[in-house]
Amino acid sequence: MNLDSEKTKTARSSRDNLISNINSFSGDGDFFVVYDEKILNFGSFARRTKIRPLDDIDIMICFSGEATRTYEMYGDEAIIYGSASDKSNNLLDQGYRLNSTKVINRLISKLSLLNDYKKAEMHKNMEAATLQLKSYEWNFDIVPCFYTVHDFYLIPNGKGSWKKTDPRIDRDRVTTLNQKFNGNLLSLIRLIKYWNIINSAKTISSYLLEAMVLDRYDKLVA
Repeated sequence: MNLDSEKTKTARSSRDNLISNINSFSGDGDFFVVYDEKILNFGSFARRTKIRPLDDIDIMICFSGEATRTYEMYGDEAIIYGSASDKSNNLLDQGYRLNSTKVINRLISKLSLLNDYKKAEMHKNMEAATLQLKSYEWNFDIVPCFYTVHDFYLIPNGKGSWKKTDPRIDRDRVTTLNQKFNGNLLSLIRLIKYWNIINSAKTISSYLLEAMVLDRYDKLVA
């Protein structure tokens, strides 16, 4: 059920190496300036609620707005207005809108230059790039993003535009509740996820199940 500790260490090292490789592209004429301080490890592996098998690791690679990109919210949809460099790199739609699908494809093209990896392609949800490794069984799901002055992130919405998110909320919530329950909540979440897989004809999504557990234990300390 629980991830192997040595494999977890290897996976974290592999993740850090990938981030370093992506940082090496920062400022290239056909790429973005990477906002290294706002790169975010997210998902169940980062929250330590992942169970076997270790098949995917999530990373949000943050790009700098460079003081030239702006955004506007229209309901759940965000429009990012690109820069002159975005235009020269053919990343814009009509109206100077930065197309998130084109951004992912540009990220994929850069990832394809790396020698340590097998294949880079569009994730099926059209919101990330998936990078397959040569040496290990896990993939990386890499989400390009921008950090806003209003303290949240904009990520691809799968339709060419962007959407608001902040995985730090989930991360901090898990950490806080786990501390309140003497470090036992992470193990409980992993156990319930495992039970859900082996005992249910139709399993609940891992993220939803985790949220349900947190909601339950949030009420116990309210």
